[in-house]
Amino acid sequence: MTAVREATPEGRYGRTEDQRADRKLKIIGASLGVVLLGVVAWIGFDYVGGRGISAEVIKSKIVSDTRAEVHLEVRKDGGGYCTLRALSEDGREVARRDFRFDQPSDRIDDVVALRTTSRATAVELMGCTAGGGSSR
Repeated sequence: MTAVREATPEGRYGRTEDQRADRKLKIIGASLGVVLLGVVAWIGFDYVGGRGISAEVIKSKIVSDTRAEVHLEVRKDGGGYCTLRALSEDGREVARRDFRFDQPSDRIDDVVALRTTSRATAVELMGCTAGGGSSR
């Protein structure tokens, strides 16, 4: 009567290949979970704490050879300013204006007039900055 063994005795020869693979998968899974949690936390922090200023030109109108009007919408946390510029047909800058806002509301919807040196064909929003800046 001889007993046939199909497997090695438990714990005698160290870990098997399956146990090593399971351990590697657990380490990789835990690492990816930590990275994913970090990304979600970073996106959440940026969304909550980093709103700042968001502005958009709704429409613009060329009123005359020396004037353009811009309908500007600004969503903000505090005061600041936005820079607008008007361009001529050949792409030259014919006007630039800093629109300052410090109203208590978090959304401003206003029409801004730009005095141009010659006829403008387009008006663009250069950017917005939180904090101090030029006067209106």
